[in-house]
Amino acid sequence: MTLADSRAPTDVGPSGRRLALLAFTQLIVALDYNIVYVALPDLGAALGFSTRSVQWVVSAYAIGLGGLLLLGGRAVDKLGARRMFMLGLSLYAVASLAGGLATGSTTLIVARAVQGAGGALLTPATLALIYRGFAEGAARNRALGAWGMAGSAGLAVGSLLGGVLTNYLGWEAVFFVNVPLAIGAAAAALRLLDPDPPATSRPGGFDVPGAVLATAGSTLVVFGLASGPEVGWGSVRGAGALVAGAALLGLLLLVEARTGNPLIPPRLLRRRGPATTMAVIAVFQGTLGGGYYVLTSYLQPVLGYSALAAGLTFLPLTLVCMAAALKVAPLLLGRWGVRTTLSTGMIGAGAGIGVLTAGMPIGGGFWTLLPGSLIWGFFGGVAFVALFASAGAGVAPEQQGVASGLASTAKEVGGAIGLAVFVAVATAGSTTGPTTGPTTELLGGLQTAGWAAAAVTAVGGLIALVLKPTKKGITS
Repeated sequence: MTLADSRAPTDVGPSGRRLALLAFTQLIVALDYNIVYVALPDLGAALGFSTRSVQWVVSAYAIGLGGLLLLGGRAVDKLGARRMFMLGLSLYAVASLAGGLATGSTTLIVARAVQGAGGALLTPATLALIYRGFAEGAARNRALGAWGMAGSAGLAVGSLLGGVLTNYLGWEAVFFVNVPLAIGAAAAALRLLDPDPPATSRPGGFDVPGAVLATAGSTLVVFGLASGPEVGWGSVRGAGALVAGAALLGLLLLVEARTGNPLIPPRLLRRRGPATTMAVIAVFQGTLGGGYYVLTSYLQPVLGYSALAAGLTFLPLTLVCMAAALKVAPLLLGRWGVRTTLSTGMIGAGAGIGVLTAGMPIGGGFWTLLPGSLIWGFFGGVAFVALFASAGAGVAPEQQGVASGLASTAKEVGGAIGLAVFVAVATAGSTTGPTTGPTTELLGGLQTAGWAAAAVTAVGGLIALVLKPTKKGITS
């Protein structure tokens, strides 16, 4: 099969400059997710956040992103990937400027939610452009490798750049830095991405009831997961939002089964590949967030590392992850196929988290953590690329946007669930909280959470074996 046979006439081709643009955009999204963490104490003091409420600077972004991904994915299919790509970048730039100029907590939280909405358009648009522009197999695997490598780079650069900008230019700089990046990417997109066909030429209407239910349901689920640790899981904001969100998503499935042009085509969910892939993505992101929490809590509250020293300790993990995503994952996908590559990556990542946890004694540090960091980074990079190769495999071009939206939603919701669960495990035996309890008590909880994350990740590798093997590099 040739590339021309695998894509619509208006989709982009495998140009190096176009791929560089899409990878750069993923770097922006990953950078923005991580860059605010080290600025939280400074911006919290400047804008009057309390110790608990400052977490909404992070949670507002997650709610905007996770709540709108399904709608964003379908908008990509119906309105055009290039249009949504440009709109997403525009929202990023405007919201980042507003965040940097914010003089109160409410303004900043709203700006972060709008940034999340921009990401909900940008992420599925970027993935759809990769899926449609690169033939399934070696070409797409290499493109996803570059995309995954850029995402890993954004996570590493975000932690370090956030510290540098906050230290020398103030917390506002972590928002202002996004403005020229987003504007530059939008300008490049005008030149490099082929125009979409007129929206009116696309068959079928827009499923408004499905869009409302999907957005409300996803938003409530993410809101409940973000609220639970702060106000309690038995509260209206915690359990109440989760139950209401789950009910709306259940109603969504009933509505979609009776709609002529559904937001989420039911046959997509009935196929073994997409359903299994979403489950494994949720496991991967959930244990990734849990593992990052465990490692950060060990380095700072237990060992007393500074934010910069902790960020530097993450570098080996991130650099190995980048190399594995760019070079190793496409090679393994071509030789073994998606199922074996994904299962191996997940089980290996679980082993890496286990080795990392074993390297967390009371007097440990960088060198005791290094073996686990390298193993986790290598297999995690392989698994990440394999997951998104699986998400777009065998999906019709006109459904690539919603397929990437589903995969990204599973990623965000899985991450929120995983973080909540592993924080609860880590602090279950503590009566003084995750950062103020006795060192030995906290360390015991962190180690328990680490072993749990390792086991769950390995189980995700076994779930991946449910995928149906076909040709190498392709699954269904």
